[in-house]
Amino acid sequence: MDTNKRVERLISFGLILLAFFIIQVIASTVWGGYYSIITSLVFLGGILYINDSKKTINAQQNNTTLEMIDLIKQDLFTEEKLPILILDKSGSIKWLNNAFTKYVKNEDLLGKNIRSLISNFQFEELPKINEMFEKQVIIDEKIYEMVINRIYEDGLYFNYGVYFLDKTEYVNCSKGLEEQKVIVGYMNIDNFDEVMQTVEEVRRPTLEAVISKRIVNWFKDLDIVITKYDKSKYIFLFKMKDLSIMDNKKFDLLDDLRNIKVGNTLPITASIGIGQNKFGLINSQEDAMLALDLALGRGGDQAIIKSGSKYKFYGGKTREVEKTTKVKSRIKAYEFKAILNESSNVYIIGHKNMDMDCLGAAIGVARASMLSDKKVNIVLDKPSMGIQSLYERMMKSEEYKDIFITKETALKEITKETLVVIVDVHRKSYLEVPELLDKAEKVVIFDHHRKNTDFIDDAILSYIEPYVSSTCEMITEILYYIGDKVKLTELEADALLAGITMDTKNFVSKTGVRTFEAAAVLRRAGANSTRVRLLFQDDMETYQIRAQSIKNAELWQNNMAIASVESDHPNANIIAAQVADELLNIKGIEASFVFSIRPDHLIISARSLENFNVQRIMELLGGGGHRTIAGAQMDKTEFEEGKAKLKNSIEKYLEEIK
Repeated sequence: MDTNKRVERLISFGLILLAFFIIQVIASTVWGGYYSIITSLVFLGGILYINDSKKTINAQQNNTTLEMIDLIKQDLFTEEKLPILILDKSGSIKWLNNAFTKYVKNEDLLGKNIRSLISNFQFEELPKINEMFEKQVIIDEKIYEMVINRIYEDGLYFNYGVYFLDKTEYVNCSKGLEEQKVIVGYMNIDNFDEVMQTVEEVRRPTLEAVISKRIVNWFKDLDIVITKYDKSKYIFLFKMKDLSIMDNKKFDLLDDLRNIKVGNTLPITASIGIGQNKFGLINSQEDAMLALDLALGRGGDQAIIKSGSKYKFYGGKTREVEKTTKVKSRIKAYEFKAILNESSNVYIIGHKNMDMDCLGAAIGVARASMLSDKKVNIVLDKPSMGIQSLYERMMKSEEYKDIFITKETALKEITKETLVVIVDVHRKSYLEVPELLDKAEKVVIFDHHRKNTDFIDDAILSYIEPYVSSTCEMITEILYYIGDKVKLTELEADALLAGITMDTKNFVSKTGVRTFEAAAVLRRAGANSTRVRLLFQDDMETYQIRAQSIKNAELWQNNMAIASVESDHPNANIIAAQVADELLNIKGIEASFVFSIRPDHLIISARSLENFNVQRIMELLGGGGHRTIAGAQMDKTEFEEGKAKLKNSIEKYLEEIK
């Protein structure tokens, strides 16, 4: 029945009912009682009829309105120029408008799954009620901003509206603008003076000209402006798009420079720092300087790109070149002495699981502090196996038996005038007491490891030289310049010589002229090689664990050895380092990697001969170290998983150096 007619009949019935009500009032007054009850019932029935009819009419009107709205919406979105899809919860396409067919995909997609259009679509990303999800997708080489929201819900049944905004032109324009941004780079010839000293004086201008021409031509081929502002230093400017070209070439300029031969006996190495900063030239310049400084701190002969907090490394194929001049050591010694004089007391901290080089350097710094009449302490809770013998000797010395304090004491008593000296490490996460760094206002660093990206950057004095054999060698030179005729005790001389002996593997690896000069100074101060050798003696249990690990070592790719120390020995990581050293004595082995298996983590000790950069491999695993001595730690990792990650990192490194 037509709704309008029902309304008319309802109004007529209402008028009749009103008249009946008036009659009922009159009848009640005249006849009263029984007749009044009958008329009341009739009146009530009429009211109920009207109410029911009203509900029916309202429902029909509402349904009609909803149908009209659905028709309007369907017509509206069908002709809408914005491409739209409707999905069900399984990802099936239930509806699409004309704009989608016209602008996005001219195919019959009804009933098909959304993954037939977007292969990497993740159903976990579908939004909940009152939420919206946005993601950039590529369809037929066009870039869209895909927006999804839930559009209907009824119990467990709901649909999703998917809208596609064409961002292709915007993205391409943004990319074009990004590629035109100017970037700053710095370049430095690492060993310019040392190389020139190996060439006859008459040939030096020729060599310098060859170097400059090789550098200028390499950048000129890439349409990059480069200017020489010092005899061995350059600055260059280029566009962002050129960075990918240099990346593809892997900065082979470094190889070209090493191949220059104009009477020089040393290879020419260079360092490059680039600041990929999108916030302007000044920020790019600052990042470029930081990248160059990091490259030099890692031994040079490499290019580093700094992009935000991330770094990308190229090169680093040659070993560090020893600096023959001691000018830098003398300057650092004078600076350190001045800082000591301005401090109230000194705390010395090293890396976790102190080794002989770390403790020996700490003892040397302690002597320097005593020369300045400063109260000095070494922060250490418990000695490791590697320093146990030296620690016991110190406990018998009147001068050193009270030098050690616990972490808790150091944190409690440190003041703003306390000088914290960090030895044999430059990364906060590796410190014995990293919390101490948060409270210290004056920090000095002495280290010989190649600089890592997470180095401590707020020290008032930082002396990090990767060409030095050991931190003990560095401290020996500092002591030589810090005061006139510094007198070392036999304990101090033995400790410093022990540190050099350990890191050079008995003066076999990474030794230079200055290494032997430092050893000679220590010998004259009373160091004894027999006493030093006794500091490295092991007990029978340790020797047997080491022998078992070597026996079970795996030979990989014919020139590498991978082993593990599975003992629950408290110093398994130190035994692992010893095993790594021993494995290099096997003919044909160029690199060794030994795992120390702990309950909740793995520690890797890596060692190599000169032609293999284990430091780069360990960096890929989150660690670091030297070219020939490095390490890393893997948290919550099983041995087999860790070994697979190690092999993967080795393969990446081998790919890098091709």
